[in-house]
Amino acid sequence: MTQQWNDVLFAHWPVEAAQVAALLPEGLQVDTFDGAAWLGVVPFWMDRIKVRGIPPVPGARSFPELNLRTYVRDRYTGTHGVYFLSLDASNLLAVGVARLFYRLPYYWAEMRMAQRTEREFEYYSRRYWSSRPVVFKARYRGLGPTRKLAESRPGTLEHFLTERYCLFSKNRAGQPIRANVHHVPWPLEEAEAEIERNDLADAIGIALPKEGPVLYYSRQLAVYIWPAQLVRPAMAAQPVRVAVSPSG
Repeated sequence: MTQQWNDVLFAHWPVEAAQVAALLPEGLQVDTFDGAAWLGVVPFWMDRIKVRGIPPVPGARSFPELNLRTYVRDRYTGTHGVYFLSLDASNLLAVGVARLFYRLPYYWAEMRMAQRTEREFEYYSRRYWSSRPVVFKARYRGLGPTRKLAESRPGTLEHFLTERYCLFSKNRAGQPIRANVHHVPWPLEEAEAEIERNDLADAIGIALPKEGPVLYYSRQLAVYIWPAQLVRPAMAAQPVRVAVSPSG
């Protein structure tokens, strides 16, 4: 699958690792930074969507998306990746395709995104068919490139939160599956945001800290996603049986 992400806000909060670990399938471990797990709320809009071998999805040329994510490691290989706790999109057919091929927890939602200035946006999402309201409403803006974020370097928080080249989910049997992801490093900017309402974490039983989130903005990025595969444990060493003939 190929897609382009546009006008992305990364809003992240540190949370207790044990809260996140309880939501992961067996085989995945919480990935931490400074001793904390991190929950990210990421609103954006996508376009240039194409699934190899499938005709274009009607109405899916361009639509908003909103995801709640955390960061994990494959217990067997140590591979770092993203684990999506929920994803909301305004296109019902696109939701169905993503659920079918990647087993991602997508939800259909009423969504609106309005551009106010070149780098300022108003964003609204309300999930359909939910037993309780799940709403996200915010206004955010990118503040322009800076030397600090011109290159996301290993060991920094921004690198930990954004440079992930594998996504994890789970299949109907609850087993972890993974799909490799390719993109150039995120062109990040500092950001500001006024988040008026955010029900995403509460919907999965996690209370976010009262402190404001760590914020980054990115204007545009092309993303390539390979087919999902079952995460398999590394093969354990097996004893080698050798037939021995007596000599004498």
